[in-house]
Amino acid sequence: MSEFTYLNDMQGIQSFIMEHQLSFLFISRPNCSVCQVLLPQVQEMMEQYPSIKTGYIDASEVEEVAGYFSIFTAPVLLLFVEGKEYIREARIVHMDLFEDKVKRIYENVVG
Repeated sequence: MSEFTYLNDMQGIQSFIMEHQLSFLFISRPNCSVCQVLLPQVQEMMEQYPSIKTGYIDASEVEEVAGYFSIFTAPVLLLFVEGKEYIREARIVHMDLFEDKVKRIYENVVG
């Protein structure tokens, strides 16, 4: 399974997004059963897209992340292309639809 970079402050999160052409954030909260089920599925899926740099954020440790990204629930999945948000999925994520979106963007950016 793909290992996600653990991001624990806003400066690190902003740098992570800006330093990579394709970056993905999985934002979670403790005791979130949906998060616990979804994370391994997303990690496995992301192995197919090696150019996407992946990050994990615990929103209870980086509380300002909710305001910065206008997040009201968990989990939240965000895909950025050159620092701009292209995909946002929250709470209930249909993995097949999510993967179709990621694949389309990946093929357009990476080729």
